[in-house]
Amino acid sequence: MEIIPAIDLRNGKAVRLFQGDYDRETVFDDDPAAVARSWEERGGVRIHLVDLDGAREGNTGQAQLAASIAAAVSIPVQLGGGARSMDDITALIDAGIDRVILGTVAVTNPELVREACERYGDRIAVGLDARDGRVAVRGWTEDSGVKTLELAKQLMEYGACRFIHTDISRDGAMQGVNVEAMQGFAEAVAPVPVIASGGVTTLDDIRALAATDVEAVIIGRALYTGDVSLPDAISAASP
Repeated sequence: MEIIPAIDLRNGKAVRLFQGDYDRETVFDDDPAAVARSWEERGGVRIHLVDLDGAREGNTGQAQLAASIAAAVSIPVQLGGGARSMDDITALIDAGIDRVILGTVAVTNPELVREACERYGDRIAVGLDARDGRVAVRGWTEDSGVKTLELAKQLMEYGACRFIHTDISRDGAMQGVNVEAMQGFAEAVAPVPVIASGGVTTLDDIRALAATDVEAVIIGRALYTGDVSLPDAISAASP
């Protein structure tokens, strides 16, 4: 199972939110590119970027920053937040982003998911950020009313080739992972691969996820607080 360190971007800084709440922010570093390099140096094989401003405002305003982060490391970088059109997706890929994650637009314009997957294949992932079984959109600030699994099934028909499933209630809360829910989702959308996100607090969380069908896990706050070290996480994820 792959371990993917997360860097959440807001106002040009690396931050973390508590359960997606923009009013409960912790700034961890003023230099996100340096953070990305540190994760690479510690064994990271991919970086997960989230443009929090773009996710909420519906634009790719931090695309230049994301591109500079991608250029600062030799490992692939994936980015979610703000992409709402094919032009946005193409611009991000041309700027050096390896994988673009579509979230809000997967709800508002699922046809774009179909088009993007047809054009870019594995370089597209769908981010399904769930709260109480429903998909949250626009930086987790709105409940779409759409059931997570129903949307996932629809998008599979549209050619989605990877899901990133975030449990918002656990994200940044340091309360552990809902392993049962992640496994249930992975089984429901098989054979489409699933990346789990939200709640990793200890190495036991990683070991539990490694025993499921998810292909990777994104880790944020626990790495920044030192509760989990990246090398130890990578070791815990190995069979």
